Amino acid sequence: MYITCLDLEGVLVPEIWIAFAEASGIPQLKKTTRDEPDYDKLMKYRLEILKEHGLGLKEIQQTIAGIEPMPGAKEFLDELRSVCQVIIISDTFEQFAAPLMKKLGWPTIFCNSLEVADDGAITGYKMRCEKSKYTTVKALQSIGYETIASGDSFNDLGMIQASKAGFLFRSTEQIKADYPGIPAFEEYAELLNAIKDVMK
Repeated sequence: MYITCLDLEGVLVPEIWIAFAEASGIPQLKKTTRDEPDYDKLMKYRLEILKEHGLGLKEIQQTIAGIEPMPGAKEFLDELRSVCQVIIISDTFEQFAAPLMKKLGWPTIFCNSLEVADDGAITGYKMRCEKSKYTTVKALQSIGYETIASGDSFNDLGMIQASKAGFLFRSTEQIKADYPGIPAFEEYAELLNAIKDVMK
């Protein structure tokens, strides 16, 4: 029994923080897990910048409302879900993900949650569990699933390497160079065919 675990941002939808950086005119917020492997460090950096500029959840959600899935993402997801179970495992937050899940046809997502003050300021965040992508893949394997995983960033490598098969998708040249043993794809059709081949 197979289950495919996919990253969200950079794989199915554009990077939320990059979109917000552009909308808010704050280029420092363009930094993502492609640039900073330490997620805790990255989030503290982001929250400090939001605080400096007096920005909160409402402003980010306004940007998210205008984000559309990447061209072909929903069709890819629909076809993949017709051949195996799929879970999106993301380091994003419930408060960010819901509008995007609606546009993708409500796939299952495991993600984290933000701590938000009454005035809408983001005061912190709560991770679902430590090393959530890797931990989730190992948990799925412990209940009898073979996992296939795909993502684009440093924080996806744990689940990719721990799975029966793992693929990079639209990753950076640096990550592809550092991990030449992981097949890397740019198009959904290639990724879909690779996943189907594993399940044969």
